Amino acid sequence: MADHNEFGKIGEQLAVDFLIKKGFKIKHRNYRYLKAEIDVIAQVSNQLVVVEVKARASGFIGDLKDMIPKKKRDLLVLAANNYVIEKNIDLEIRFDVITIVKENGTYTIDHIEDAFYFF
Repeated sequence: MADHNEFGKIGEQLAVDFLIKKGFKIKHRNYRYLKAEIDVIAQVSNQLVVVEVKARASGFIGDLKDMIPKKKRDLLVLAANNYVIEKNIDLEIRFDVITIVKENGTYTIDHIEDAFYFF
């Protein structure tokens, strides 16, 4: 497996650990529907949270629009809608992004809530 794929898995696990510490309940990881994949689906209070995890070894791309293009956002929404119907969930849905940057052996985690409202 390529190093970037392995780092992506590490990033997703760090994101899950981070969310659990913040009181989120993890409902699903790597949920797939058609061509879409949701990294993490979690619940906090009365919200179902769809989380896209972006991990980089250094120098993180700063603009969310570049990190998650419209096509990817559309696929995330499609998959989230299917998940809600499939699981018969009646909760408010929000889309978050967690960025993880590894520099000099240290991980920096940034949680952007309601990320889709930024663009």
